Amino acid sequence: MEYTEILINIRKMVRSINVESKRIQKEHGLSIPQYLCLNFLSSQEDYRSTSKDIGNHLKLNPSTVTGIISRLELKGYLAKLPNKGDRRSVYIYLTALGEKAINAVPGILHEKLEEKLKKLDDSELKNLQESLSRLVEFMEVEDFDAAPMLTTEVKIPPANESE
Repeated sequence: MEYTEILINIRKMVRSINVESKRIQKEHGLSIPQYLCLNFLSSQEDYRSTSKDIGNHLKLNPSTVTGIISRLELKGYLAKLPNKGDRRSVYIYLTALGEKAINAVPGILHEKLEEKLKKLDDSELKNLQESLSRLVEFMEVEDFDAAPMLTTEVKIPPANESE
């Protein structure tokens, strides 16, 4: 098998993610990480979470999560309220406007892919994960922020200057 086919398939995946991200941003005013943040809050008890839990769920660093939360708060899609049990922390709540925003977004590529992955048997899923892990290793991107989708919010580390 020609290795070029693998590179072409990776480019196709990255391109489709970028195209979808731009479409969702243009049509709905939400980046994919913003949408996934709101979606996560909608699945939580009392529609609330902490910034740390949002970051852990989305596999994003704290500064990226802070930016996402700030932009969503400005749009009125979520609210930050003090934690009555611990005055040093705040809860992030999904607002009615935020729920309306996520309901307006049709199923995204991420969710469609998740549904198809759920249909694989355990051995197929394990093989796929092992192959993708090898690609991540080959590309030397293990330490990249694992933003759910590629968007302008993803922070890309500077290239190694010795290369």
